Amino acid sequence: MDFNKALFGFIRVAFSIMIALLVLFAGIKICSICYDFGYRVFTEPAMTNGDGQDVLVQVEKGISAEELGQLLEDKGLVRDHNLFYLQLKLSAYSGHIKPGIYTLNTSMTAKDMMVIMSLDKSDEEQTQTVEPSDTQ
Repeated sequence: MDFNKALFGFIRVAFSIMIALLVLFAGIKICSICYDFGYRVFTEPAMTNGDGQDVLVQVEKGISAEELGQLLEDKGLVRDHNLFYLQLKLSAYSGHIKPGIYTLNTSMTAKDMMVIMSLDKSDEEQTQTVEPSDTQ
């Protein structure tokens, strides 16, 4: 009888230790994944280096940040639409994306794309037509 009690006690302790180690391992893994995702929010590089490839993107009126992220991922401009969604929501450009047709490049970062898509058309035309003045 004492042998059975001792055996069941040992099994109970071993099982408890195994569960605790499993919870600890899962917690470490989840924290690692969250840290990596959070780090990418602020450091995600462009899809390509160098010149990249121009891609036309049509942003419809009333498009949500999540839909915009999915559109950019489908066009090959961002790696992860959820990451772009979070970057947009945490940026100053949230809610300032204008509808229109944009030429974006695979060498642009998410922030570069947000800047272009949030410009007023009058600002864009003004910056393109202004010539440097000659002051001699």
